[in-house]
Amino acid sequence: MNGVQRVFSISRRQLPMIAAALALAGCHTPVNEQPPAPELGSGYRTDLTTRHAERHMAAAANPLAAEAGREMLRQGGSAIDAAIAMQAVLTLVEPQSSGIGGGAFIMLWDGKNVHAYDGRETAPAGATERLFLKADGTPMAFPEAQIGGRSVGTPGVLRALQMAHQKTGHLQWAKLFEPAIRLSEQGFAISPRLHALIAADRYIPQSPEMAAYFLNADGSPKATGTLLKNPALAAVFKRIAKEGPDALYQGPIADEIARKVQGNRNAGSLSQADLRGYTAKERTPLCTDYKQYRVCGMPPPSSGGIAVAQILGTLQAVEARDPRQAIAPMKPVKSASPAGLEPAPEAVHLIAEAGRLAFADRALYVADSEFTPVPVAGLVAPNYLAQRAALIGERSMGIAKPGTPAGIQVAYAPDRSPLRISTSQVVAVDDQGGAVSMTTTVEAAFGSHVMVQGFLLNNQMTDFSFIPQENGQPVANRVEPGKRPRSAMAPTLVFDRQSGELLATVGSPGGSQIIEYVSKSLVAMLDWNLDPQAAISLPNFGSRNGATELEAGLFSPALKQALRDKGHALSEIDMTSGIQAIVRTRDAQGKVTLSGGADPRREGEAVGD
Repeated sequence: MNGVQRVFSISRRQLPMIAAALALAGCHTPVNEQPPAPELGSGYRTDLTTRHAERHMAAAANPLAAEAGREMLRQGGSAIDAAIAMQAVLTLVEPQSSGIGGGAFIMLWDGKNVHAYDGRETAPAGATERLFLKADGTPMAFPEAQIGGRSVGTPGVLRALQMAHQKTGHLQWAKLFEPAIRLSEQGFAISPRLHALIAADRYIPQSPEMAAYFLNADGSPKATGTLLKNPALAAVFKRIAKEGPDALYQGPIADEIARKVQGNRNAGSLSQADLRGYTAKERTPLCTDYKQYRVCGMPPPSSGGIAVAQILGTLQAVEARDPRQAIAPMKPVKSASPAGLEPAPEAVHLIAEAGRLAFADRALYVADSEFTPVPVAGLVAPNYLAQRAALIGERSMGIAKPGTPAGIQVAYAPDRSPLRISTSQVVAVDDQGGAVSMTTTVEAAFGSHVMVQGFLLNNQMTDFSFIPQENGQPVANRVEPGKRPRSAMAPTLVFDRQSGELLATVGSPGGSQIIEYVSKSLVAMLDWNLDPQAAISLPNFGSRNGATELEAGLFSPALKQALRDKGHALSEIDMTSGIQAIVRTRDAQGKVTLSGGADPRREGEAVGD
């Protein structure tokens, strides 16, 4: 379970460049400037309770997907078998968030080892760093970049799922697509959340395929409860079930993908050669210690694993410096909000400040490590995090500057691009104790709005920096052919350090806020001993190195005033997480119990036996 990371040296001649980059990094992102939410909120359910099981459990952002996962587990399937079935169904029932036209990061525990699979999209060979610049050299507005073929990267989720299935799958590949094929042919009822997102999307009418599928003849959105069938997608799933992922990456489906991307009025360059050449990657998991726990997450090109490790490590360093600042005693208190609980003001202060520090480093240092040397080991080193923790005081620092971790090799300019993405999350634990956490995405809601044979293509290219350089210095996350864009996805597995036993699998959608959501949930479960449902339902909060963000409508006036008294500029916003978590416990007699929760802000559930 040990993560092996590359460490880079720094030379004297690079110091002036790095100092200039650090100075530049402190000059941007006004404190009240916040990117829009990646997906609209659709209410907060107050009727959820922790689900319990003894054999296996699956959780997903839609109940039909969760049931598909349990169907595989009941047939003796492994955790990755359940994840594949859930992803296929999510392609159908939650098309705004994820699908086979997108990408994913997968953390997998096979009972002996942790595996990290990278199915992130890649930039086409024809992409250049000026992809999202207008003729005058200024960056495009986000919709101008998103809608159409320009934003489509080479999809990766199916290749990553295939790689993981070859290692730990128990059921035949074809069987995993049976629930999705059945639902595609027989139809499913449009959920309230899907209806709300269709109704709010002003670009659907511009896509004839999407309009025919999601809208009535008069252009109005199809009503909640409407039976939606997708025979074209059923046919695609049948081909994938029979031929494997090659059905998507070569042949007629690949030809149509390339044709629609290149022929779009906002054309992209994705080609058949890009699709044929795509490969998923097995990465070295990023595992760090937090108190009595071992926390494992994704390495680059995701920034999620690094940032979560930094936040937890910084909190631990704050406690080591001053035990009175230990996070564990700062337990949530009862509140009158729909959530029923809210965190203590001092806990919000410490976690938000740790988040500021992590996001400052993220913007400067993290990108695809095959193109950019990322000082991963230095960023999560305890001595570095102790230095960063020393910057946290009684009052908010406002805007944090990036630090200088060991291993910097090249000076980069900070990335000031918008922070947004639309994603979904699945978790599962199987009969053998294997587990998966997979975060999967098409980027913004409904991706690029390019529809091919019943599924949507991603707009993942917009996760690259729109601005390739600042003052002559390159931005680490700039567009380059074959490169994977930086992500915030943070699928996470937690283990007991002493016994090595799996304790939890957790993750969330939510764009760059994923880091806030996963960190909150981990602290709630590991430090405050909340059950998974209570941890997930706890109001969201944190900072992305701007204002301190509080989930709208779920925090008391007293807490908000306490934070203002500490110098926090507050932003009350929708924080539409989609956290799924399963916790595994063993009692004194050795009996294992599973406890699962799903996010009240979306429509998913945890199911098990």
